[in-house]
Amino acid sequence: MIPTLEWLPTGVNFLDQTKLPLEETYVLATDYKQVATVIRDMIVRGAPAIGVSAAMGVAIGIDRSTATDLPTLTAEVAVIAKTLAETRPTAVNLFWGIDEVRNLYNELAAKNTPIPEIKAAVIAKARRMYDEDIASCKQLGANGASLLPQEGTVLTHCNAGALATCGYGTALGVIRAAIEAGHKIDVLADETRPFLQGARLTAWELMKDDITTTVLCDNMAAHLMSKGRIQAVIVGADRIAANGDTANKIGTYGVSILAKEFGIPFYVAAPWSTIDIATASGDLIPIEQRAATEVTHSNGKQMTPTGVGIENPAFDVTPAKYITAIITERGVLRGPFTESIQQMNKQTAPELLPA
Repeated sequence: MIPTLEWLPTGVNFLDQTKLPLEETYVLATDYKQVATVIRDMIVRGAPAIGVSAAMGVAIGIDRSTATDLPTLTAEVAVIAKTLAETRPTAVNLFWGIDEVRNLYNELAAKNTPIPEIKAAVIAKARRMYDEDIASCKQLGANGASLLPQEGTVLTHCNAGALATCGYGTALGVIRAAIEAGHKIDVLADETRPFLQGARLTAWELMKDDITTTVLCDNMAAHLMSKGRIQAVIVGADRIAANGDTANKIGTYGVSILAKEFGIPFYVAAPWSTIDIATASGDLIPIEQRAATEVTHSNGKQMTPTGVGIENPAFDVTPAKYITAIITERGVLRGPFTESIQQMNKQTAPELLPA
């Protein structure tokens, strides 16, 4: 399994995804501010991984605090949570991860639990979330495997694999599960400009698993679909609204329109924590704007005229009408998504497969 992040006695160790595929190096974050930097600079990325990273950021912040009384520590926790929450606005898992650990802290603080016990409890919670994410991805993969063709080519956009989670992956987890079940699948990976998550990351991790993978430029999908080269599309998600509208890496919306045009199923794979019941529709999802240099430069070389205007939204929102199904660890959702999401939200979460 690819070690995306890991809790160590010295801090949280992150695989530096900005250096892949040419270098496999790690960044050790020893306090919550460093965890925030790792998230903001996309050293770690992918909604599920961001969520667990944020949880570990809160936990390490509490653990490294020198506060000797609960009022002081509570004030510090508010600052820790705010710092982490300001890193990347689109992925709802970020706020979920923060809240999971902060809520536990608040419960324990309300009971006047001794600070050393609180520290041990929040660390245990964050580490448990890591294990639960892997189990969730494996269950999600098992739930979605049968949706993919027994034989054929699957297109994916961005990276929704082990690198975007604590292991196994969401969209790539479904592909892995299908192959483990005997499906004969090869993968087309959109390069995913401007950060090239498909070309750098998806291709790298699938090749590690000996899964046949071909990288294509983002503007090639329509041509290949028209030639019958693609039998299914599967992507991850950074936030899914209550009506099924889905925010994912920029370019996903266009791929969904193409899939609809050519009659190709378009699947979204994401853990239940990515579904934001409080956000009614995709119009309300905040879209992160990133630095112009991600567009103007490639490998340190300027590619555009100095002074030209640049747009660099990191995400777009795919309307629910273009989505065939949403695959979660709780089960497969189908339209109308407003009803199916509400119904599944009322159900008790199932026991997960062992991680």
